[in-house]
Amino acid sequence: MSKMIPDNLVVVQDRIHKALQQAGRKPDSARLLAVSKTKPCEDIRAAYSAGQRCFGENYLQEALEKQQQLNDLDIEWHYIGPIQSNKTRAIAEHFDWVHSVDREKVARRLSEQRPADLPALNICLQINVDNEDTKAGITLAELPKLYHAIKALPNLHIRGLMAIPAPSQDVSQQRATFAKVQQALAQLDSDMDTLSMGMSGDLESAIAAGSTIVRIGTDIFGARN
Repeated sequence: MSKMIPDNLVVVQDRIHKALQQAGRKPDSARLLAVSKTKPCEDIRAAYSAGQRCFGENYLQEALEKQQQLNDLDIEWHYIGPIQSNKTRAIAEHFDWVHSVDREKVARRLSEQRPADLPALNICLQINVDNEDTKAGITLAELPKLYHAIKALPNLHIRGLMAIPAPSQDVSQQRATFAKVQQALAQLDSDMDTLSMGMSGDLESAIAAGSTIVRIGTDIFGARN
């Protein structure tokens, strides 16, 4: 699979570029997060060699092993999976971004456990935009309370919101859902600048609604086992 990855990256970057153009946005106003969960280090190296620098991981132990094996590369590591309280120290110590914060307790632990020699940890608050029972995240109604509870924590930089909508083939439905997240960000009186939303099946709709980070796995690395 590794030899396909550079070509796949070109195709995905082209989709992002065209979507930004269609939305009337600047060419560099959304970036690609390559979701490398369950994929081997050689695939990450292949993507890195093709210019990709930001990688997203869902499973902590797997991610830590990869970080050790790839520590010769200047990778920006993003944690995008669910966070258990007993995992916060390792996440605070080893990642540049965390997209999946949805509890005050977790945010406080990440702030307290962030090493003093590292910059503030970039975080996104995860929104369960379709109120699905099976998904993590807070409701849009709960967002202001969580934001105000943690915005002053010293070692965190709240960058914005992350959402994983219910799958839909209907483009107007996709756009309407993403627009809710964009509106929620705009309504908070803050300097947040990030919307982490959009995956292989809906990145165009996400970019139309202001996404600044799209999280793509399958279209770069192939189907997961």
